[in-house]
Amino acid sequence: MHQNPIATWHELVKARSAHGLEALIADDAVFHSPVVHTPQVGKAITVQYLAAALQVFGTDSFRYVRELQAEGNAVLEFELELDGIQINGVDMIEWNNAGQITEFKVMLRPLKAVNLIHQKMAAMLQAG
Repeated sequence: MHQNPIATWHELVKARSAHGLEALIADDAVFHSPVVHTPQVGKAITVQYLAAALQVFGTDSFRYVRELQAEGNAVLEFELELDGIQINGVDMIEWNNAGQITEFKVMLRPLKAVNLIHQKMAAMLQAG
């Protein structure tokens, strides 16, 4: 039976905190960005992307509006407003039997939102 990490993910999002990401992410995790063509492989890069995303997306308007779960995976639909742009997206999350996230895929719409997030995430990742 798969231990479900989604409640922990929701806590991190609510707190806008990356504390706990290290334990939540599997060593062989893969992150799929909406703006990077190749999968980002490994715990370190996945934690880096998710920590930056918690900062960029961590606004008062961010909210999950729908959640679908099955054995070992979930799809979380979210909405937020950032710099006057309404953003809609989904987080597709898979995890292992230990309850660690093994794959995290983010999809966004509309194109204006993708461009804005690309700019903000690049700045956040470059800042370290």
